Amino acid sequence: MKAVKHITGTAIPMNINDIDTDIIIPAQYLTSTSQSGYGEHAFARLKTNPDFVLNQDKYQQAPILLTGSNFGCGSSREHAIWAIQELGIKAIIAPSFADIFANNAKKNGLLLIQQPDEVMSQLILQTTISEVNIAIDIQSQTIQAKNTTSKFELDEFFKHCLINGLDELDYLMSNIEKIKDFKNQQKNRTLFI
Repeated sequence: MKAVKHITGTAIPMNINDIDTDIIIPAQYLTSTSQSGYGEHAFARLKTNPDFVLNQDKYQQAPILLTGSNFGCGSSREHAIWAIQELGIKAIIAPSFADIFANNAKKNGLLLIQQPDEVMSQLILQTTISEVNIAIDIQSQTIQAKNTTSKFELDEFFKHCLINGLDELDYLMSNIEKIKDFKNQQKNRTLFI
């Protein structure tokens, strides 16, 4: 995983609630076991509408998605995360996320940020009126936009992994010497019954 401390760029205003994983990547495109090849089919059903936000050139490879509540509901398909990341999206800001989707996002290094409805309304309004860059600072856990500054909560372990470019396996391997020491201590320990 690549280390990420800041995410800055254009924000995509997709103000839709209850976007499920089948909307993110429809089941008919789940034909591969690799993590690539899903981006071209991401949001395929919504893209049939020529006015859909992701059909606009200015949002191609934009790193931040602003969306409605309960994002990622539905099935547990991890492919939804891979499809979103292939679009160039590195962070999603929404009022709420489905639990399984949120866990899959952490495992794949996709930053999910929960914000209250009033902050979401401001951000979506600003980005709908004009192209607005948003700056996310992971270390200080802040979001900065044109007229909005906000803090966000972040799991400390996930924050550590993002900043240091570690997935869960990388994290374990970075502590291999401590693990070996613990294992050796357990071998040498005398158990009394």
